[in-house]
Amino acid sequence: MVALSRIFQLILALSVLIVIHETGHFFFARIFGIRVDKFFLFFDVGGVKLFSTRTTKWFTRLFPKMKDSETEYGIGWLPLGGYCKINGMIDESFDLEMMNTEPKPWEFRSRPAWQRLAVMLGGVLFNLLFAIVIYIFMLGIWGSEYISNEGSRIYVNELAYDMGFRTGDHIISFDDYEPEDFGGLQADLARRNVRIAKVLRDADTVEIYIDRNMIGQVLESPGMFSLALPFVIDSLSAGSVNADAGLARGDRVIAIDSAGVSFIQDAWKVLGEKMGSIINAEIVRDGDTLSRKLQVDSAGHIGVILQVPGLQRRDYTAIEAIPAGVKYTFSTVTGYLRDLKLVATPSTGAYKSVGSFVAIGQAMPAKWNWLVFINILALLSIMLGVMNLLPIPALDGGHAAILLYEILTGKKPGDRFLLAAQAVGMILILMLMILAFGNDIGRLLR
Repeated sequence: MVALSRIFQLILALSVLIVIHETGHFFFARIFGIRVDKFFLFFDVGGVKLFSTRTTKWFTRLFPKMKDSETEYGIGWLPLGGYCKINGMIDESFDLEMMNTEPKPWEFRSRPAWQRLAVMLGGVLFNLLFAIVIYIFMLGIWGSEYISNEGSRIYVNELAYDMGFRTGDHIISFDDYEPEDFGGLQADLARRNVRIAKVLRDADTVEIYIDRNMIGQVLESPGMFSLALPFVIDSLSAGSVNADAGLARGDRVIAIDSAGVSFIQDAWKVLGEKMGSIINAEIVRDGDTLSRKLQVDSAGHIGVILQVPGLQRRDYTAIEAIPAGVKYTFSTVTGYLRDLKLVATPSTGAYKSVGSFVAIGQAMPAKWNWLVFINILALLSIMLGVMNLLPIPALDGGHAAILLYEILTGKKPGDRFLLAAQAVGMILILMLMILAFGNDIGRLLR
């Protein structure tokens, strides 16, 4: 069921983003009077269509005029993307027959370069606008919440330990950058080309020299820096098994059956071995050390809610959410551009973290969650927009680069050059897809 839920969410997310992106191209094409031949979700390879406004009988009976529309709308059978076929444009269809005829006024190739550039960038623009709308919506309804890095300490995994970090360290800076958001520490370490991390360890300031050859591992090792959370009780959970155990707000558990637990992560390990039993917990309250007998339930919990230090929350009015959503979108764009820079730097090994639809599907929540889903949707919309801006022929960015050359020089590249560039671009994209699928298969096997 979990796999089916994730597959459904993946297909839904990709479908929404494809329609948004292609609508951007369609919108600007129609503004400038350029004819659009086809608008398809998924690919109708071999002419096989799950739905078409021209060939699906039940639809043509209900809406007979759509059969004669200049644009065919439909759904293909291969769920690897979608397309908007613009009349008179050299694209992945490699339609050579059309190029052998005289240009018509309604064709893409007949329009001024600046209009063709607007059509090509329309998909990226709509992706970014879609992300902005989602973030405005999220901030306006749920606000923002993050854990401040100020005063927070890290709980490290094996990779972080190998790099020189220790549980209990407080990260002061990465080179000259002083991080504010604790949750962004690992991303900051990877993206900012960090050479020296400065940490506060006990009462000493320690400098850790970062091996950039390990950055690829950083990208593939989630949870490098967990919040080292002291086991301080905030309240009892509903129906707590220890409702009558005499626990109070502010109690700090320091030991369980004589085993020291400096942080909640230490306690999890001990409680996991005590499921369904009674434990003796040492608790510090107002400077005094007390002993309490506590019940551990069958899940390894004692029925308490912990205090989370450094938790920062902000609510936004409808007006305040607009600039905040725009700012958050472009902050995310900047972070993703840094990720791409890492991938393009072979020495970091970051290319090994590139993933395909499999990786995206695994990022989907196991159970439906609107907030998580639309957050992932906004991030994927940004990723789709930024990826399409890369100056690779066959991508929007490649077409845009050629059009910018035409605008600046006044020279229009010939059809043969455009066909060759499109072919090269398709090969590069195919190689990238092979790399992504290969990485995903390798991760599954491991």
